[in-house]
Amino acid sequence: MIDRLLGKKVVGIKQVKKALSDDKGLKLYVAKDADSKLIVPIVDMAKEKDIDIEYVSTMKHLGKMCGIEVGAATTLILKEE
Repeated sequence: MIDRLLGKKVVGIKQVKKALSDDKGLKLYVAKDADSKLIVPIVDMAKEKDIDIEYVSTMKHLGKMCGIEVGAATTLILKEE
């Protein structure tokens, strides 16, 4: 399991959704314990854009992987510009 996500990224549902809409995504990380009503549209959008999706056990763990002290439902690694 990866301890820390490196590179440019956005964290959180709103920021991830915006970055996906702007075709900036490379890989999506999703917490398995996040609210499915909020996550399903993001996962569907990532699948449409053929972006890799990796599931992480908890929001707390995903937050730690992002280097933040709070949980995160989603994180998107951004394409190099």
